[in-house]
Amino acid sequence: MADARATLGRRERIKSRKQVEALFEGGNSRSMAAFPLRVVYMLTEATAEEPPVQMMVSVSKRHFKHAVQRNRVKRQVREAYRLNKQPLHDHIVSKQPGKALWLAFIWQADKLFATNDVTTNMQRLLQRLIEQL
Repeated sequence: MADARATLGRRERIKSRKQVEALFEGGNSRSMAAFPLRVVYMLTEATAEEPPVQMMVSVSKRHFKHAVQRNRVKRQVREAYRLNKQPLHDHIVSKQPGKALWLAFIWQADKLFATNDVTTNMQRLLQRLIEQL
């Protein structure tokens, strides 16, 4: 049986247009990068029904013309996040009670990377994010 903490459920994804617009158009969001990933993040007030951390992944058609390649990159980013999200989740719950964190991971490279490289960059990015919060 898989560890319940190492899942990435439907509720942990940003799907609402309002959330996406608030994240990218609001003046409250910040960003940082660990090539080939960039994360745009925003602390908001938590609601009872939402998890403390929600995320989304964006890969531009400008970088990869074929959907197969875009989907591969999105799978790699989601998997890297799923495996390394727990310290960030614990930090938000313990150090920022009543707050929720929205994350948008944006792929910035024009080439594919090995899954290990994506995971390493995700770990670096999440660690820097914890230090910033």
